[in-house]
Amino acid sequence: MSSSRTLQITYVGMKSQDVPIKSGTIKVMMKSDSEVLQEVVVTGMQKMDKRLFTGATKQLNADNVKLDGLPDISRGLEGRAAGVSVQNVSGTFGTAPKIRVRGATSIYGSSKPLWVVDGVILEDAIDVGPDDLSSGDAETLISSAIAGLNSDDIESFQILKDGSATSIYGARAMAGVIVVTTKKGRAGVSKISYTGEFTTRAIPSYKEFNIMNSQEQMGIYKEMEQKGWLNSADLFRTRDTGVYGRMYRLIDEYNNSNGQRGLLNTTEARNAYLREAEMRNTDWFDVLFTNAVSQNHSVSITAGTEKSSFYASLSAMLDPGWYKQSKVKRYTANVNTTYN
Repeated sequence: MSSSRTLQITYVGMKSQDVPIKSGTIKVMMKSDSEVLQEVVVTGMQKMDKRLFTGATKQLNADNVKLDGLPDISRGLEGRAAGVSVQNVSGTFGTAPKIRVRGATSIYGSSKPLWVVDGVILEDAIDVGPDDLSSGDAETLISSAIAGLNSDDIESFQILKDGSATSIYGARAMAGVIVVTTKKGRAGVSKISYTGEFTTRAIPSYKEFNIMNSQEQMGIYKEMEQKGWLNSADLFRTRDTGVYGRMYRLIDEYNNSNGQRGLLNTTEARNAYLREAEMRNTDWFDVLFTNAVSQNHSVSITAGTEKSSFYASLSAMLDPGWYKQSKVKRYTANVNTTYN
């Protein structure tokens, strides 16, 4: 028999062996094949062919979603995916837009989607409702889990819209899932990138809005008074009474020290008080707003080989604030390394 011929022997849990075929009895000693696996983390997500995926999903490229002048990239999802509703209920930085993926109502009281960034679930720092976002409460400034991410670090969004999201991430995903993938280094690509944005916002003008001035508003109040809708008896039982309520309270005031009333209850005195109110044309836009120039700078470095890749970035957002008490400074740092 030719000595060049071999017999391959395999067995489950044992190392395979190639034994030369010779005449006579062949004695084989098998060795165990055991390997110690490192600890693994199961996230529930895997990359698979789109043709094999049966769930309802929508993938969005971050370059198509990003809008210049918006530091929070989640606001750019508006109108990008069918069935996904995005409402920007507040312009304050850090407040999460109202995003609905699987309907606007829920028996559990919350219908916000779950955010997952590179396999890590992001929880909102404070759970606030849509009505709280425009309340002016300082807690709303940290209500968004995604607002702290640099938009230039995001590569793509994957929106999971059907029940498959619940099977992957559990009950927290009953309102849908938005999976965020950040940028990573690529083999054979080495570059340094810089992005700079300057956004100007001017003080609004009353000419841009159909708003009555004080004289026009007082004309409507006088017409309501003539029709009996602004009488003193009704206004004293009302919480917010406006200029007519203040006038009636001045008439009702009496100073015991000098024997004088706050306002005489005569036609001449009342008309003089109301004429003075007609001239109170306060420019509230000028009082509450200011001309502002916001800056957003981002620098990233990427490099990679066949065995490893590297991506690092630094960003700074400086916003002096368009209206009072809206000044924001945000600094971010991101490092992604991969080794095969």
